[in-house]
Amino acid sequence: MKNILSICITFCIAISITPALSQNIPDPSILEVIAPDTFRAVCITTKGEFTIEAVRSWSPDGVDRLYQLITSGFYASNCIFRVQPEYVVQFGISNSADANYFWDKRPIPDEPVVGHNLKGVISYARDGKNTRTAQLFINMKDNYKLDTVDYNGLRGFPPVARIIEGFEVVEAFNAQYGFEPANHQDSVMVKGNNYWEEKFPGLDYILEFKVQSSKLKVK
Repeated sequence: MKNILSICITFCIAISITPALSQNIPDPSILEVIAPDTFRAVCITTKGEFTIEAVRSWSPDGVDRLYQLITSGFYASNCIFRVQPEYVVQFGISNSADANYFWDKRPIPDEPVVGHNLKGVISYARDGKNTRTAQLFINMKDNYKLDTVDYNGLRGFPPVARIIEGFEVVEAFNAQYGFEPANHQDSVMVKGNNYWEEKFPGLDYILEFKVQSSKLKVK
C-alpha cells in the first residue's frame, strides 16, 4: 500500500495541511453534542484508511468528546507523531494553535476503565487527573497493563473505540522516530505542522476523519 500511495503523499499533505492553518475554532455549543450509543468513522491517512467503531458505554464523556472532535474537523491534518509498533500510535495535535487552545482548556472528567486496551483499541492519552482533551492512542498489541496501571494518581486508560477495518494501514505508519516526537508536543501546539516537518520529516498525517451516518443528539 505504501508504494501505491507514495506518488501522491507529498501532494496530499500539501493540500490537506495548509487549510488547517486557518481551522475554525468550534462554536462552544459543540460541547453539548451527545454521541450515538455506537458510531463508526473513517480515518483517511497518507498510508490509506481505517474504520473505527466507538462505543459510548465504555466511556460516555470520552466518546461524546471523540464525536465532537471528529465532527468539528479537528483531526484533519493531524500528524501521527508517535509510532511504536510494539506498543502504541498517538495523534491529536492540530495544525492550528487556536484549535489546540480551545480543546486543551476544556478537558473532560475522568471515568473508570470499562473496556480493555487490546490490539486495535483506541484510548485517550492523559497526564493526570481530568486531563483528557483531544489526544488519542491506538494499541498496537494487547496492552493489558494499560487497563490497570497507576499513572499520576489514576488507574488505567479508558478505551473509547476500536479499529474494525484497516489495521494494516496503522501498522504501515512511519515508525523511524519512535517516541521522540512526543517530547516536542509543546512546540507543535504553538508552531503547528511546520515544526514536525522541520524536525521529523516523513511522518504520516491524517487527511480526513469523518463520521459515517448517525443521528445527532444534544445534551
